[in-house]
Amino acid sequence: MTTTQKPAKFDGFTDEERGAMKARAQELKASARRGSRAEKAAAEETAVLAKIAEMREADRVMAERIHAVIKENVPELSPKLWYGMPSYARDGKVVCFFQSAEKFGARYATFGFSDKANLDEGTMWAASYALKELTPEGEARIAELVKKAVN
Repeated sequence: MTTTQKPAKFDGFTDEERGAMKARAQELKASARRGSRAEKAAAEETAVLAKIAEMREADRVMAERIHAVIKENVPELSPKLWYGMPSYARDGKVVCFFQSAEKFGARYATFGFSDKANLDEGTMWAASYALKELTPEGEARIAELVKKAVN
């Protein structure tokens, strides 16, 4: 007679994933609130800056610089939270985002693009970039990519 082990219990989503989904639900509720477009945009940017301020120092420094680079180089993008992450949208559609390393327990932060970004290049192209630190060259590359993404 042989015994078989039961497979490990599937717990579903991680705490971090559940947190991201809850954050997204709150973001959708906030965006449905009444108010002028300018009031909503100001509230969205305030929420993004508050989220950045909560990050650990290494991620916060990169997120602050990315925020400034995008505002300086592609002002038509609007800051907004997306699954609890700072993101930048055009016409309400997220084009790019910053994911802190601690968001999902990763060893590096990520700067990524959604499928709304116009980065198509042949049959394969990068849609996200790992960031351990942000140099002036990295800032210039992000500015270049985001400009391309919205054109």
